[in-house]
Amino acid sequence: MLKSIGKTLLGAVFVGGLLVPHAFAETTTLNALFMAQAAYSEADVRSMTEAFTKANPDIKVNLEFVPYEGLHDKTVLAQGSGGGYDVVLFDVIWPAEYATNKVLVDVSSKITDDMKKGVLPGAWTTVQYDGKYYGMPWILDTKYLFYNKEILEKAGIKAPPKTWEELGQQAKSIQDKGLLKTPIAWSWSQAEAAICDYTTLVSAYGGDFLKDGKPDFQNGGGLSALKYMVDSYKSGLTNPNSKEFLEEDVRKVFENGDAAFALNWTYMYNMANDPKDSKVAGKVGVVPAPGVAGTSEVSAVNGSMGLGVTAVSKHQDEAWKYIEFMTSQATQNQYAKLSLPIWASSYDDPAVTKGQEELIAAAKLGLAAMYPRPTTPKYQQLSTALQQAIQESLLGQATPEDALKTAAENSGL
Repeated sequence: MLKSIGKTLLGAVFVGGLLVPHAFAETTTLNALFMAQAAYSEADVRSMTEAFTKANPDIKVNLEFVPYEGLHDKTVLAQGSGGGYDVVLFDVIWPAEYATNKVLVDVSSKITDDMKKGVLPGAWTTVQYDGKYYGMPWILDTKYLFYNKEILEKAGIKAPPKTWEELGQQAKSIQDKGLLKTPIAWSWSQAEAAICDYTTLVSAYGGDFLKDGKPDFQNGGGLSALKYMVDSYKSGLTNPNSKEFLEEDVRKVFENGDAAFALNWTYMYNMANDPKDSKVAGKVGVVPAPGVAGTSEVSAVNGSMGLGVTAVSKHQDEAWKYIEFMTSQATQNQYAKLSLPIWASSYDDPAVTKGQEELIAAAKLGLAAMYPRPTTPKYQQLSTALQQAIQESLLGQATPEDALKTAAENSGL
């Protein structure tokens, strides 16, 4: 048997006393890192990968899943270990850092005209930095406002809120009628989840994270956004455990019927409508996150993610082939229940839209309004400072003004 790194030569026959290879099955093994929460399920990713390896028997893919909170560090640490991954899932906030530190390969030459034309324009921002492409967009996502139709009906509320102020008023009405003690659930744990909720509100209030490369979230809309969070928390309308919740906690609270309103990603729609696990199946409403009167109609955070080839990969061509398959329109259309496709024409396909027309209608508005978190190689430091500011404000350890001022000073910008 002949061996080479990552490849095996199989099959040989004797001809005239000589050993002659007759079948070359060169197996390349790829290591791929994915996320074990929100968007596509682990079972979906395994099923997609199985379809890929069946079509490409010469490529094997080892899958690893980690919680979102471990995705960045796992990717970066693996780069320096001499081993690492061939394909990694990355958040829209990381291309600046990954490009600057040569974590991902520039794949601009592999992005075809058909890809450029077919993919929704906003999706490309997920994988671009400084005019170059560092992967393919894969998860096109924003946070939506989910609501319990039955609870709103019992409260005499005819339509979900169009503004954040109206959300508070409706929640108060639900609380006053004794329908729920704390009608709103958010993911405000000291993690990136809280930054996504905060960004949604910053977009609603017309704020800026940065101006001329310097922090500006401590002023205007950025300050108004945090004040809204604190007011909602202190009013008792927001579930007090929101300060420890991640998105999965929010989903479970909503599915249990313990929230009238919840901000969460696309994946919650079909999961909360599944009667096997959810007590609110068939009662789930979804709309774009609300706006602010006189400033915005809707609000949305860009929570999209991409798949990229790492700079340390020894099998970059095979890694790209795998990414092309995973992000293809055929694959995405088949698994459109937990994450909507990046391809524009998919939204005219009944196989994609059937049973989730309400979600698609919300997506058309929400995805068009996606607001970016700041593009900077120092994003992790900035995010950590903001997470702390949000937590301190919610706990009453600092005013929103002081907390954001400190965050600006500690942002590294």
